[in-house]
Amino acid sequence: MAKLLSDICYVRSGDKGNVCTAGLIARTPADYPALLASVTPEKVRALYGDWVTGEVECYPMDNIEALVVVMRGALGGGATSTLRLDQTGKSLGHALLRLPVVERG
Repeated sequence: MAKLLSDICYVRSGDKGNVCTAGLIARTPADYPALLASVTPEKVRALYGDWVTGEVECYPMDNIEALVVVMRGALGGGATSTLRLDQTGKSLGHALLRLPVVERG
């Protein structure tokens, strides 16, 4: 069975308006290269499809072996205007943990 991000990292996420921000923190320093290889703007966009209407940006934080993912236009307009059942950044952030791990060679 293929490894998922949930096997190699933790997530902490939040939202502000229509922007979701998720921090992915490698469980060990050895997991960090696989985290970087596994999470790209293209892979995040493919995971969420048309739920994310704006830019997706990924910012590596090498000093703490973490990656910040910013998804603009990701919350259906924001908590006060969306018709989505679960519109918070917390649920979108945790969904990132379903991405498959790409092992770096």
